Amino acid sequence: MLKLTSPSTIRYIMDKYGFRFSKSLGQNFLIDEGTVNRIVANAEVGPEDMVLEVGPGIGVMTQVLAAHAEKVVAVEIDSSLLPVLNETLDGLDNVEVVHGDILKIDVKALLNEHFGDRKPKVVANLPYYVTTPILMRFLEERLPVSEIVVMIQKEVAERMTASPSTKAYGSLSIAVQYYCEAAVVQKVPPTVFMPQPSVESLVIRLKLREKPCVELVNPDFFFKLVKAAFGQRRKTLLNALSAGLSMPKDKILTALEEVEILPNIRGEALSIEEFARLANAFEEI
Repeated sequence: MLKLTSPSTIRYIMDKYGFRFSKSLGQNFLIDEGTVNRIVANAEVGPEDMVLEVGPGIGVMTQVLAAHAEKVVAVEIDSSLLPVLNETLDGLDNVEVVHGDILKIDVKALLNEHFGDRKPKVVANLPYYVTTPILMRFLEERLPVSEIVVMIQKEVAERMTASPSTKAYGSLSIAVQYYCEAAVVQKVPPTVFMPQPSVESLVIRLKLREKPCVELVNPDFFFKLVKAAFGQRRKTLLNALSAGLSMPKDKILTALEEVEILPNIRGEALSIEEFARLANAFEEI
């Protein structure tokens, strides 16, 4: 089997199939075996696990996943990589490649077709330009997966896993942590990619909750409230909410007093539990 982490092998594949890296698809292939092995290890993929891989590229991680998992389904958007994957994954009977855009296909139907009632792990080196839309689709649609272990841009990973009162903490932190427990599990330098990206990467692990971490009267209003609180970070919470929600300050003050939150703090100081209490208080009044 071809050693896919070798730059010479990648050049051979590019010449044989006339393949060229696509900037528009965010293609950066891993060329470090240790990095790939650590990602799979951090996902704790075992012989009884089903795995969904998004963006297999030339199959670098797919080969390792196949060696550990019961079954791997890899979704690839680039049709020019399909003949490459036919060669690099040849002989791996527990791997299926699906051609499609993970943001456009019926993912729930795909999961049901290939995994039945079993919940797969999602393990992937995601294209950086669509990281957030892909992850939020899995979370917001409550797609039946057990956990997600993905390599993404460092800045985005820090925002997803941030705690209150930190620079990275914002509406994305709340949105992700509402649905799952999020943690950084691995650092990845640009030097292990071909071509090298201009940013550093982190691997995050998202363990999906059986139910969201807070109870909400109106989830839509909760997220609208959070977005308003972070919309103008330099403003006090009272002023940010007044502007973002187009709501009279006296009504906002009533809700803040109800849950004992000071109006002159900033949104970044509130935990997800405090945002939930505040959103529910608005519904009550």
